[in-house]
Amino acid sequence: MAYTIFTDDLNTLIDIASKVLPKKKFDEIKQKVIDNEKLTEKQKANIIRDAIIIYMRALAQPGEPVGTVAAQSIGEPGTQMTLRTFHYAGIVEFDVTLGLPRLIEIVDARREPSTPMMTIYLDEKHKYDEEKAKEIARRIQYTVLDAVVSEIEYFQGSNEFTIVLDPEQLEDKGVTVEKVIEALERGKLGEVVQTEDPYVITLIVSERLLPPEYYYDPGVYREIENKIRKVYLKGIKGIRRAVIQAEEKEVDGKKVKEYYIVTEGSNLAEVLRIRGVDHTRTTTNNIHEIAEVLGIEAARNAIIREIMNVLQQSGLDVDIRHIMLVADLMTFTGRVRQIGRLGIAGEKESPLARAVFEVTVKNLYDAAATGEFENLTGVSEKTIIGQPPPVGTGLVVWLKSRETEKPIEVAEKKKK
Repeated sequence: MAYTIFTDDLNTLIDIASKVLPKKKFDEIKQKVIDNEKLTEKQKANIIRDAIIIYMRALAQPGEPVGTVAAQSIGEPGTQMTLRTFHYAGIVEFDVTLGLPRLIEIVDARREPSTPMMTIYLDEKHKYDEEKAKEIARRIQYTVLDAVVSEIEYFQGSNEFTIVLDPEQLEDKGVTVEKVIEALERGKLGEVVQTEDPYVITLIVSERLLPPEYYYDPGVYREIENKIRKVYLKGIKGIRRAVIQAEEKEVDGKKVKEYYIVTEGSNLAEVLRIRGVDHTRTTTNNIHEIAEVLGIEAARNAIIREIMNVLQQSGLDVDIRHIMLVADLMTFTGRVRQIGRLGIAGEKESPLARAVFEVTVKNLYDAAATGEFENLTGVSEKTIIGQPPPVGTGLVVWLKSRETEKPIEVAEKKKK
């Protein structure tokens, strides 16, 4: 359908914009331009016309090799990316992989990132209160007995282990002595006896763990000490550390601090079950985890966000549409696939296209052994045999050749 946009009639331009522009863009123009009483009709008409022209020019033309353009647009700036890790948001304890290593992790669809992290946002009741945020962080952080122990004493020849707790660490981790005793009893290491000192616990190890014949074996005592230190107290598995962060926001004309939690380690499914967590904003840098918990569309959005973050942190400006194309390619089958011979490139229908990428001889041998057929419909295959690839004006040539092929095939079948 043809539209005449070189008109000054506002109603005509609004009608064209509603049909041509995406709904989100049109709604934005309606709010900021059409409903703006400060603008004259002519100004509104000029703005809407310019918006339509800019949008139409931004569309990919039929036959444009968008894949090649995207590869060049990402690859060229990618050569300027740094090969190092960065400290995260001023937190000295956290080293986050950024730059080229992180980009490779994402496009390779690694099952586990080298530095898994979560950003956990809180709901309205908790996000403006630091103490409430700390309480949730304590519930999330995976805590074992070693985190609250000052020392563990034992003597060879005895089955008694004396556990001395650190009062400051108990308070910091939000753990009580009673909870420690419960955890030790749950671990079934032996009988737990509380002494006169509230921060000293005696554990009489069971004969199952420490038979009398091993009373003078130092290796057995060390093993038991390690088991005691690893006794689970609370928290979510995989979350090694949780740190409170704050950012200033304006609410009802007042500046307030919104608190959120940054974690080392990731476990999205379990974190979303914690009361007080805002499940609509909480996220992780583990793409596969997002796909499993929230679905493939969420994983696609995560890929776009993560790649854009990496590029922007390196000071590179890449159009988001190229990244969207990569994310679409990685997820359109319903699972997250890598861009490589074990993913997208290795699953192409064309044997020649697979051979072009990596392990050329193996791909050709396998295709010959299984009797695969080459349709010669892609760019790589056409280039190899010296024909115009189906892009740009070559697309017109290819479509015409396909039109002439069909009657010939039908005629041959009739003769047979």
